[in-house]
Amino acid sequence: MQKKLSKDEITLLTYFAETGPTLLRPAQGILHHPSVSPALPGKCYGTQLWDWDTLWTVRGLFALADRLEDESLRQRVCRHAQGSFFNFFDYQSDEGRLPIMLDDTNPDFFGCLAKDNLEINQAKPVFAQIALLIADASNDVQWLDSRFDGLLRFYESWIARYQAPLGLLVWGNDVAVAVDNDPAIFGRPPFSAAGLMLNCLYYQDLLAAAELAGRLGRAEDRILLSQRAQELGKCIQKYCWDRRDGFYYTVDVQCVDRRAELIPHLPLGMDMEWQCLPLKVQSFAGFMPLWCGLATEAQAEILVRQYLNDASFHAACGVRSLSAEESMYSLEFSGNPSNWLGPVWVINNYVVWKGLHAYGFKREADELAAKTIHLLASDLALNGTLHEYYHPDTGEPLSHAGFMDWNLLVLEMLPT
Repeated sequence: MQKKLSKDEITLLTYFAETGPTLLRPAQGILHHPSVSPALPGKCYGTQLWDWDTLWTVRGLFALADRLEDESLRQRVCRHAQGSFFNFFDYQSDEGRLPIMLDDTNPDFFGCLAKDNLEINQAKPVFAQIALLIADASNDVQWLDSRFDGLLRFYESWIARYQAPLGLLVWGNDVAVAVDNDPAIFGRPPFSAAGLMLNCLYYQDLLAAAELAGRLGRAEDRILLSQRAQELGKCIQKYCWDRRDGFYYTVDVQCVDRRAELIPHLPLGMDMEWQCLPLKVQSFAGFMPLWCGLATEAQAEILVRQYLNDASFHAACGVRSLSAEESMYSLEFSGNPSNWLGPVWVINNYVVWKGLHAYGFKREADELAAKTIHLLASDLALNGTLHEYYHPDTGEPLSHAGFMDWNLLVLEMLPT
């Protein structure tokens, strides 16, 4: 039996029922297929198609269709989500690379497909997760069959250019890395940071791709993708978990033994056995191994204690994007890069909420859900719209009215 919704919950569901369908855009300009927007029409980002934002928006729109029990909306979301997927792969490079962001006039805003710019990043590994959402919602995977080889080529392009010898993926530079000014990545040398979020996304995408391969009858691909996911999971555990701090970190992969070059006349002595060093900046990304199921039960207990510390992550409005104990902590508005140095983004809350639920921390998950619901409902009551990120203690909107994207994920937090 479904629980009766509160006033705040009804407010959110009503708002999303009215505005959610406006995110479904027709084909226009160089976007040859219908797609999904992360923001309301006429607002910032409203004409753009972003990589990981598409994953969260699609997930949120499917949650909306489920809540409304609206089969017509579910079918429309399927078509537009497929179209978003196709729009990215329409512009895939010969190397398999995909753009981070497209709009109706430019298929590669960040120059991701340029062969002569070796440091530039490319789209994040989220496309199998998008495809699996569509396959589950439509009970159909055959639409992906002709594009699956392109997905495999996309993974190979990550491995060829961005995989460090220890097995983790690294960012080419600090442009468009999702968490824009994460101090463990922002301002650091090219190809130096094995981002924790990046590798958790890749792990989850490999699992999704393996599942899709199985449904498509591609047994060898399913085995290969499953093995890669397993190997990556072991690398994340080995290199990113810090036993002393009880936290997961991005790591620096620049550890290179140069003794033979710098002091060739001396015996080498002990081997340099470490391949990376943790970049000890505590951001909400440290909880992503809960989201993707990589943490052990013991690690989950430790991480939940970290989350509940009011001096670091635990705030009145949810999960701070950066621990308040970090010297870089700041709540200033910033447009470029966007500010992930402390403000609450609903994606922070969602990732932690999902992890809490998965590991059986129901009371803590329910508390975080209630905070998120109240935060967004209060924004609607005061401003008539939602925003991109918020003050963690007061709930004051700090950026971009009309932002939707992962704000839709609050629908998964409503009682069932």
